[in-house]
Amino acid sequence: MTTMTETSARFREFKMPDVGEGLTEAEILKWFVQPGDAVTDGQVVCEVETAKAAVELPIPFDGVVHELRFPEGTTVDVGEVIIAVDVAPGSGDAPAAPEAAAETVQQPVAEAGPEAPKGRQPVLVGYGVAETSTKRRARKGVEIPGPAAAAIQAEMNGHGAKVPESRPLAKPPVRKLAKDLGIDLATVTPTGEGGVITREDVHAAAAPAPAEVAAQPVEAPAPTAVAVPAGPAGRETRIPVKGVRKAIAQAMVGSAFTAPHVTEFVTVDVTRTMKLVAELKEDKDMAGVRVNPLLVIAKALLVAIRRNPEINAAWDEAGQEIVQKHYVNLGIAAATPRGLIVPNIKDAHDKTLPQLGEALGELVATAREGRTSPAAMAGGTVTITNVGVFGVDTGTPILNPGESAILAVGAIKLQPWVHKGKVKPRQVTTLALSFDHRLVDGELGSKVLADVAAILEQPKRLITWA
Repeated sequence: MTTMTETSARFREFKMPDVGEGLTEAEILKWFVQPGDAVTDGQVVCEVETAKAAVELPIPFDGVVHELRFPEGTTVDVGEVIIAVDVAPGSGDAPAAPEAAAETVQQPVAEAGPEAPKGRQPVLVGYGVAETSTKRRARKGVEIPGPAAAAIQAEMNGHGAKVPESRPLAKPPVRKLAKDLGIDLATVTPTGEGGVITREDVHAAAAPAPAEVAAQPVEAPAPTAVAVPAGPAGRETRIPVKGVRKAIAQAMVGSAFTAPHVTEFVTVDVTRTMKLVAELKEDKDMAGVRVNPLLVIAKALLVAIRRNPEINAAWDEAGQEIVQKHYVNLGIAAATPRGLIVPNIKDAHDKTLPQLGEALGELVATAREGRTSPAAMAGGTVTITNVGVFGVDTGTPILNPGESAILAVGAIKLQPWVHKGKVKPRQVTTLALSFDHRLVDGELGSKVLADVAAILEQPKRLITWA
């Protein structure tokens, strides 16, 4: 849908876009600009939270912010105007923004104070906490006298009459990424069609200096919900249910009371898998790839699905059909301060072990930085949740809506185990597979779980069964 309109030749409005798949509303988490600030095409002006993820919104034109229509913490319907921009600031005095709206927006800023909490740190299930490398600099207004303002803004964004021939070709989001990472686009080798610099090119250029990026301070977004103390002496706290938490609640209730869940368990000796993980860490073909048990478990599940493809399906209630998926988008459950998200690795079935490791590593980094997009969480077919990171043995996971199976991995512990007729200390874990009993019979679910366990007990089956 169109997200901007012209209110006059001078003012343009930017509407709340549908940043997900058919989402109807989003909450404004944080404004990065205020009235009077100069903005450029592609500059991020605010962060919003949908039912799926937190997303940054770039403005699609140049100018000076005239009015913010909603304060932080407001839930806005898709299609509502959220910001008005003066695109010709040098053409005379601009009419004042509505007083009530201005007061509404400015009040939270004044109350925020210097003690606002910092550090949003999403944690992927299976990985420890790591601070984000993203740095946001404060947006400052630029006072440019006379009609030269619009021309200067246009030239900054490549819209002016004089554009140097050596100006690198890149889209606004890529330019913003390069600016945030401190990369000069003139030094980046383009790989896109027609010599256009892509996001991958910028990330590649930034790769040689990860330590410098990691050392940058982090500015956290404003709190997403206001906790309201209730009861005598603050013995209770009421937290508004919205955003990701609201979506999780609806999805889990819908899944639990729509799909008849069955969960099966198996305890398995994974000592050989742990030895394989140690060997892969030293393999030069895996250089630069984060190798851990989750990687091998993911590959084991993909092999089990290949041997039992009927597990990779979905129930279509409206059409009264079972939809067989001939591809695997492998979901990895991630716990974040805003709630559970399940981004997935697209076409995981076609990836080699190093490719799967790279994709898993990228998913980890994106989740840690809070940059997981709605598209990255759409279209999953099967999910893994690693509850073992919390030290628990296993659980009974609830299916991700639209999927037929989810594998829970428990903690890997040294336990006494009968091995070759003798009791020895071995690395042991418990797996749990929940599946939709409408389309997955007990036999099929048991075969899949048994295959995963057999591969982890004898990892050579990754070769003989693949």
